[in-house]
Parts: sequence; structure tokens; C-alpha cells
Amino acid sequence: MFNITRMDLMWVSFYSLGLMMLAMVLIYLARFKVKNRALSITLSILAYGSLLLSGLLMIIVLGGSSHA
Repeated sequence: MFNITRMDLMWVSFYSLGLMMLAMVLIYLARFKVKNRALSITLSILAYGSLLLSGLLMIIVLGGSSHA
């Protein structure tokens, strides 16, 4: 579906998984560790943004490669 090599597709999947782990850590920090309300909201926005970006990257991964 996408004109991307299999090796590059692997790296995109690693980036996506890394963003998901970053989102998990940021949500944990925002909910349980940070007491400042403004910082907590900022961390949550960053976490949900990285989760959204990782979901979009997963579309590329699941779309696969056009290289046979």
C-alpha cells in the first residue's frame, strides 16, 4: 500500500511503540506524581498527542509495504 521498504517499516513500528510507551509514562506522571494542575494538563496533552501520532504511524505499519 505504501512505497516504503520493509526495513523502514520496521523502524516506523519501533517509533510508534516508543511513542505509546512515552504516552503511558506521561499519563502516569500527570495523574499520580505531578501535583501542579497546569503541568498535569500539559503532560496530558503531550501524552494524548503522542498517542494520536503513534496511532497514525500504526496505520502505515498495518498498511504494509508495496515491496515484495
